[in-house]
Amino acid sequence: MAGKIKLSKRSVQTQSYAAKHGEQDKNWVLFDADGVILGRLAAEIAMTLRGKKKPIFTPSVDCGDNVIVINADKVAMTGKKATEKEFFWHTGYAGGIKSRTRAAILAGKYPERVIEKAVERMLPRGPLGRRQMGNLKVYAGAEHPHAAQNPTAIDFAAANRKNKRN
Repeated sequence: MAGKIKLSKRSVQTQSYAAKHGEQDKNWVLFDADGVILGRLAAEIAMTLRGKKKPIFTPSVDCGDNVIVINADKVAMTGKKATEKEFFWHTGYAGGIKSRTRAAILAGKYPERVIEKAVERMLPRGPLGRRQMGNLKVYAGAEHPHAAQNPTAIDFAAANRKNKRN
C-alpha cells in the first residue's frame, strides 16, 4: 500500500471564496450624524467601509461601500469627552507639542475632522486603510454633492436607543 494515503472526513477542506480587486460593486450609503454618539457612529462607518457585513468580505481587499456622512458638526459625545479629550500633534520644533479639544474642533472651521479621525483610527493602517478612507465623504452641513449616486439612507439613530444622545 505504498503511495496510498487514507483521508478522514475531517481532513478534507472546502474551498472558500476570496474576492479580488475590482470584482466588487460598491453601493453608496448615507449616515446622518445629528445627535448620534461619535464612537458608535464611527464603528458602524468603519465596518461599512471595510465591507465586514457583506458575505464576500476579504480582509486584504477593499470590498466596502462608499459612505457619506452629513451633519458632522452636530455629532454628540458622552460624558466629558468633548472638553477633556484632546488631539495632539507636533510642529517639528523643540517643545512644539500642541493640542486641541474635540469641542474646539467641532466649533472650528473643519468640524468633519472629528469623525474622519475617529473612523481612520478604526481602520487598518497602510495602503488598504488609506484606500478605504478615500471612500468616506464627510460634510459639516445637511447638503452633499452626491445626490446623483442615489445613496441609501441608514437611520442609525433609530437602530438602538443608545445611539442617539437626548
